Amino acid sequence: MSQYDVIVIGSGIGGLVTATQLAAKGIKVLVLESYLIPGGSAGYFEREGYRFDVGASMIFGFGEKGTTNLLTRALSAVNMTMETIPDPVQIHYHLPNKLDLKVHRDYNKFLQELYNRFPEEKKGIKSFYDECWQVFNCLNSMELLSLEEIGYLTRVFFQHPLSCLGLLKYLPLNVGDVARKYIKNPELLKFIDMECYCWSVVPADFTPMINAGMVFSDRHYGGINYPKGGVGKIAEKLAEGLEKIGGEIHYQARVKEIIIKNNQAIGVKLADGNEYFAQKIVSNATRWDTFDKLIEKNKKPKAEIKWQKNYRQSPSFLSLHLGVEAQVLANNPECHHIILEKWNNLEAEQGTIFVSIPTLLDPSLAPNGYHIIHAFSPSSMEYWENLSTQQYEYKKEEAAGYLIQRLEKIFPGLDTGLDYMEIGTPRTHRRFLGRINGTYGPIPAKRLKGLLSMPFNRTAIKNLYCVGDSTFPGQGLNAVAFSGFSCAHRIAVDLGC
Repeated sequence: MSQYDVIVIGSGIGGLVTATQLAAKGIKVLVLESYLIPGGSAGYFEREGYRFDVGASMIFGFGEKGTTNLLTRALSAVNMTMETIPDPVQIHYHLPNKLDLKVHRDYNKFLQELYNRFPEEKKGIKSFYDECWQVFNCLNSMELLSLEEIGYLTRVFFQHPLSCLGLLKYLPLNVGDVARKYIKNPELLKFIDMECYCWSVVPADFTPMINAGMVFSDRHYGGINYPKGGVGKIAEKLAEGLEKIGGEIHYQARVKEIIIKNNQAIGVKLADGNEYFAQKIVSNATRWDTFDKLIEKNKKPKAEIKWQKNYRQSPSFLSLHLGVEAQVLANNPECHHIILEKWNNLEAEQGTIFVSIPTLLDPSLAPNGYHIIHAFSPSSMEYWENLSTQQYEYKKEEAAGYLIQRLEKIFPGLDTGLDYMEIGTPRTHRRFLGRINGTYGPIPAKRLKGLLSMPFNRTAIKNLYCVGDSTFPGQGLNAVAFSGFSCAHRIAVDLGC
């Protein structure tokens, strides 16, 4: 038997931020990670001289000002820093009807691209994105901690009453509600759908306005900044900082069960039979994995049954990790691209293609004379199930070939310039990330009122908390960092610290 103040299940960014924030307050923390390294979907792997990011390389949260620079702040709490490389263009869109637009870090430059394409909507464009800035400015004026903690809410309201009232106004709204107030052009509304889909995996009518206000504005405020050495370095630094200030992290430690007694979480049991006990248990697994796998079925709270009616699992991804000759990208200087040929395929199986080329920012991730291309497209587990080994391998090669064929239109010579290729599917993501069906996270099962249905960190089981993308405010590295700050603050108050 081992006793801790807090046990965190999983070392994704949400779990690590929770752990480091608590350890920085002197709280005894243990992180249990089933894999060999920390990070989860913000991890990395190495092959033949290439260092690949598991997920996307479009990173928010490394700004130097305001309060929304949550990754910078999380590292600082454990006396860690990271060198980052600014990205001048967040995304280069390649969309139907030759809608080719770049989201420049320079806000006015981005607006001008939209004005040039949609001159009749100039006023509406400015009004919509200005309203996103209103949301961001409210968030950026206050310390982002637990909205469950009444003392924090009271303090923040008296310090920033107008910001709090502003956020309350937007909490029940989705992006589509606001966009249609100002914009009529159907193609421009489709573009805003894509602006949302590229990080929320749902169109504007299902994307909370609070989240959009953060993303659409912070890309111009704090900017997109790539961590030198790769995204996996973020988790490595947080884990290093955690151990330096007295926290513990155990690898190859797969939690099989959350031990519950009298509707109270008291510890965890590992697959190897070892048990650890703590006053508070935090799950960085998805809510599906937490409440359908880690606790007994008859102990699943009614609140979680209701939540699963409101939210469904987003698709996973078909991922291609490619090493290519540098000449393939001679005429494509942007790090991030999104490709879609038909609007009707926005949410379709392998419809939208996301592309990250981190070596355009950090060449050290690939051998000299080569680049990394990470291309990924939404794909559901159903598409890959019930296949023999031979069928599975054939389907992977077939899907990869079609994806490369589509990429060739933007990156001519890609096929002949290939040096290395690794194909990942939802089955790969489920196996290595421990996420049910390899899902990217929860998305609304129906049109909901903004973020009002997204749960906070506490659960109906006493002393059991959740953190990560199945909690407020949702998906994305900076969003799960927010969840980590919030969870740690709530637990610290509950512990009397």
